[in-house]
Amino acid sequence: MTALHRYGWIAVLALAALAPSFVSSYDLNLLGRFLAMGILAIGIVLIWGEAGILSLGQGVFFGLGGYSIAMYMKLASLPSGSLPDFMEWSGVMALPWWWAPFANPVFALAAIIVIPTAFAALFSWLVFRRRIVGVYFALITQAVALTFATLLTSQQNTTGGYNGLTGFTGIFGLPLGTPETNRILYFVTLALLVVVFAFSKWLTGSRYGTLLRATRDGENRVRFLGYNTTPYKVVAFAFAGMFASIAGALFTLHAGVVSPAFVGVVPSIEMVVWVAVGGRHSLWGAVLGALVVNLAKDVISSAMPEAWLYVLGLVFILTVMFLPNGIAGLIEDLIEKSRNRRIPEADLVEEPK
Repeated sequence: MTALHRYGWIAVLALAALAPSFVSSYDLNLLGRFLAMGILAIGIVLIWGEAGILSLGQGVFFGLGGYSIAMYMKLASLPSGSLPDFMEWSGVMALPWWWAPFANPVFALAAIIVIPTAFAALFSWLVFRRRIVGVYFALITQAVALTFATLLTSQQNTTGGYNGLTGFTGIFGLPLGTPETNRILYFVTLALLVVVFAFSKWLTGSRYGTLLRATRDGENRVRFLGYNTTPYKVVAFAFAGMFASIAGALFTLHAGVVSPAFVGVVPSIEMVVWVAVGGRHSLWGAVLGALVVNLAKDVISSAMPEAWLYVLGLVFILTVMFLPNGIAGLIEDLIEKSRNRRIPEADLVEEPK
């Protein structure tokens, strides 16, 4: 890393750390949501940019993390022996057995990491060992996202149905929605983003990252050299699932709600668009793409709610046509051109008399 890059990262982190001092509590909450989505975007870089595996089902893992923390907050806000309001409205007489462990905060936090990671590892191992890749894998993950969203919507009595889970009052003794809590959640989100980014940077720069990219560029050749490529792809997919789950939990804390609308096919496709716009081969580009696209979504959907999906489709088409490497690729190309540019020396040699 050059001194310019080092100072650049220090400036970005300093600006992010100072954000609570010059933005409103509402805008800070929005920024926290966008940074959480940047964590998910980093995971997509691992599987799509580094491993060459396009997943259209990351919303599933986002939802698992979001529902895990939401179930804890829902139970924590209830008097002893009471049921969540939507269960009472649906005539449920007793808390379902699989809800009960989420009353424990340690279990809920562990579930955010363990359940999505284990599911991602098992699912990807079953698929990759059959050597299913490309468009077929993308369609399978899309089908899983659709199934998960449909399941959540259909089980009104235990999942809240289409409305999801909301009405939380606090988390670990902190009241949600206050400026102080917003600041704390923002710094927690920023810290986790930095940790995930640093870990992913180390991972992609390691021998594992080299083999993962080799698998992307020529899987049959890697197999011919004696490597089993399945574990490398499974690990990448498992980490991507874990990052998406962490992002879902953080987003739920910032937004105060989680619902099937966040986990289905359309949200999963949006997640891929974030990374495509930012640059699927760049970790920082993916984070930038998540920030830019979600900021645009907030502005456009507030003014013209029905126009956002059309704008999103247009952005994706233009990105594929004119910016195949995203914003990060464009910036890196401009930097490279500036480095290679040489100022021609003036012809100061006088002609002999």
